[in-house]
Amino acid sequence: MKGKLLPLDERPCNRVFPQMIARTNEELELEVPALEVLGSKRIPADAARIERFLLDGIEHLDFAVVSLDMLLYGGLIPSRLHHLEREEAVRRFGVLRQMRRANPGLKIYAFQCIMRAPSYDSSEEEPEYYADWGYRLFRRKYLMDLREREGLSPEEDAELAAIEIPDEVVLDYESRRAFNEDMNVEALGLLEDGTIDFLVIPQDDSAPFGYTAISQKRVIAELKRRGLDMRCMIYPGADEVSMSLLARACNEAAGRSPRVWPFFASVAGPHIVPLYEDRPMMESLKSHVRVTGARLADAPAEADVLLAINCPGKVMQEAFVPEHEKDLTYTSWRQLSDFTQRIAEYLADGRRVALCDSAFANGGDAQCVRYLDRLGVLGGLCAYAGWNTNCNTLGTVLAQALVGTNQGEIARNTCYRIIEDVFYQALVRPRVVAEELPALGLGYYDFKDREEQVAEIIRTELQERFDELDFARACPTRIGRVYMPWHRMFEIGMEIEGVA
Repeated sequence: MKGKLLPLDERPCNRVFPQMIARTNEELELEVPALEVLGSKRIPADAARIERFLLDGIEHLDFAVVSLDMLLYGGLIPSRLHHLEREEAVRRFGVLRQMRRANPGLKIYAFQCIMRAPSYDSSEEEPEYYADWGYRLFRRKYLMDLREREGLSPEEDAELAAIEIPDEVVLDYESRRAFNEDMNVEALGLLEDGTIDFLVIPQDDSAPFGYTAISQKRVIAELKRRGLDMRCMIYPGADEVSMSLLARACNEAAGRSPRVWPFFASVAGPHIVPLYEDRPMMESLKSHVRVTGARLADAPAEADVLLAINCPGKVMQEAFVPEHEKDLTYTSWRQLSDFTQRIAEYLADGRRVALCDSAFANGGDAQCVRYLDRLGVLGGLCAYAGWNTNCNTLGTVLAQALVGTNQGEIARNTCYRIIEDVFYQALVRPRVVAEELPALGLGYYDFKDREEQVAEIIRTELQERFDELDFARACPTRIGRVYMPWHRMFEIGMEIEGVA
């Protein structure tokens, strides 16, 4: 089975992670663009090179997974900064019709984000004015939407009246949002006429009120009007969607619909609304299972995959929160020892178990991994992830569980994810930011000319932490290189290899 992936951007989570999953299935061949084709953060990819990539050899492929944000705007960040004309955007959509004409049997799975609206002041990934007006842009529209849907308290009404933002800032921001919404609707037309087989419109960071909720309402109303509800899904996520659609491509090609049975670390887990998302964990789970072409099982006995969801006890915090500041309900409302022992027991019974580590935002749960390491079962998991948002993690885990067939390669991916998701995001990153960078006179976004030195500090500590695991003796791994794809501390790329 052969396919192409046009990723959301050039970061490893979008370009490398799907390849890692594809390599765990010997019957799957996945082609991605060369790194230099994909642009660089705020610099958009070249549209002509993207079109050539998509059309080259298309007649020999079974499927294509296409980021419409990359196709139209040249990447995720450019989708928030562009000044594209409608005529040119519609023209770029035309390559999908060319693909369909060249290979009528090709399955085209596409995704296109609803533009996010961060609740903080930063222009790192937004227009320059977001550094000064970002929170006020978010809060103003949040309160306006809340007023329309539920009403405001006197305090909230006064807060809204006091928010002042330059007219030109509001005009630029809202004009681009309206353009992007129009392109979401345009994509529905491609789905309706059969150019696209299946479409996902993920919400890249979301809140229950405000800009993203308003955009979501418009797009949902349009897809329902056209009767496309069963062929288009809208839910929180972004960086994991290409992996979810890769799993769907595999399942549809094989004519199968695997059954997934979830169990949570806390009784409150299904009802918790994670950070950066707008709905309970169980509601997101339903969408993420369906988008892969799988379905929820009613009981563990009938499931192909048992999905262990490590959730908070009651409320979610960031993974980098110090131990003494962690909410008490992580222990009083969650029995982690029982949860990990259940995983070990299911594995001992010969069941396929995947672990979605969503107890925290922006990093895995080190205690959970240590318990599983003591139980000697990390290498038996059919999938593991614990990065960024709950839905980023969930989509990655489901895709790996449903695509992977080579347990040795799956275990290698588990090594990678533990090193990055748990050791880097939850432990090493906060320590380096708090201690190493200030000592070197550097900052979170400013490495000056010492980026390689910072990367080596990170690589050395990650290797030391991984080597402390019992799992490292069963699956010895060397970290050959660490790099910062966007020259910041938020994410890293790694090159790892097994040790003979």
